[in-house]
Amino acid sequence: MTRMERTVTVVPEAGLHARPASRFVTTANEFESDLTVALTDGDPVNARSMLSVTTLNARQGDDVRLVAEGDDAEDALDALEDVLTTPEDGEA
Repeated sequence: MTRMERTVTVVPEAGLHARPASRFVTTANEFESDLTVALTDGDPVNARSMLSVTTLNARQGDDVRLVAEGDDAEDALDALEDVLTTPEDGEA
């Protein structure tokens, strides 16, 4: 089983709250790998849990650490990174 880790800077203006968090959790649930997310200096939480993701209080510009363990780990990290680095619709 493959284990991968990646640090990503949060781009959406809302951080990991509301719509970006929902997109993040929905994306995480598309993969089989075990997925966690954490602020770089914090404890990891389940990336599939909306409550856990929003309680991270990750804001625009924060670095978060993504960890994926499973056969589709790289694809999962790529997809989650895309969510975190794409501005919300309407942002400049």
